[in-house]
Amino acid sequence: MANLSSFDLNLLRVLDALLQEHSTVKAGKRLGLSQPAVSAALARLRAALDDPLFFRRGQGLEPTDHALSLEAELREVLDRIGRLIAGPGPFDPLTAQHRFRISGSDFFAEMLLPGLAERLQTVAPLMRVHLVDLVPDNYVDTLERYEVDLALIPETRFPDWTDSQPLFRSSFSVVARSGHPRLRQAGLVTGDVMPIELFCELGHVLFSPEGNERAMGDAALARVGRHRHVVMTMPVFSGVYRAVAGSDLIALLPTTLAHQVAASVGLDVLRPPVPVASVQLVQVWHRRYTSSPAHVWMRRQVADVLRPLEDAE
Repeated sequence: MANLSSFDLNLLRVLDALLQEHSTVKAGKRLGLSQPAVSAALARLRAALDDPLFFRRGQGLEPTDHALSLEAELREVLDRIGRLIAGPGPFDPLTAQHRFRISGSDFFAEMLLPGLAERLQTVAPLMRVHLVDLVPDNYVDTLERYEVDLALIPETRFPDWTDSQPLFRSSFSVVARSGHPRLRQAGLVTGDVMPIELFCELGHVLFSPEGNERAMGDAALARVGRHRHVVMTMPVFSGVYRAVAGSDLIALLPTTLAHQVAASVGLDVLRPPVPVASVQLVQVWHRRYTSSPAHVWMRRQVADVLRPLEDAE
């Protein structure tokens, strides 16, 4: 096995490129090396690390388990060396050309992106933001694999390699289509408390990217010995409120979102018959970015845009 005194550290750049490209030709283009030079470097890596590292699969190279085990830490080491060499440098949002991939539900397409877009257009016109809607069970992996820079999700227990910041707390309201015959019959209007009998009798649309049929609303009802009738689930909030607007179904939505879309899609917003626990929303990121000036700046913009939602519930 190699030791640091005899190991050529330039080989680590080759290994990183091969792990990303799965091809000696593509890795060579990334590094400005010829394909034979990359192949020769791979041979030296195999000898130094005492592992095949890659094997041929079709037109590409498949990494071994040992190569995969090195990938994340290797990339972090190379990133740190790159930052060490380059130094922090000045950060100017007016000229910065960073791209940020933010993971979050379509709630944030409605409640974050318009305000964030207005800010960026003025103070950071060259930056790009991509909102991607990822299944919550996978968000940790996407942060670790560099697929997203920032995740906007309910607070939970996070791995020790992440950092997080509270954003706002979201309560929930009941939404029903304007002119709903059962609400009209009961004399209910926006702002009223929906009676528990009606809440449990009407069919519900539930937001669930995974297709689960139970959520916090069900836990709240269970505490008083009741249950609701979930007839449909949707992976996006927009699907939930549009299904409600076009039917006699009802739903629980984040209060801020419910009031934001009520007028445009034709909804009445009522209070739930039982207390439903509010949710603390946070932004979470890999600790590799905690001190990155561009990342710090973007996190501040996200927090500033979303902070008023705490007061709007």
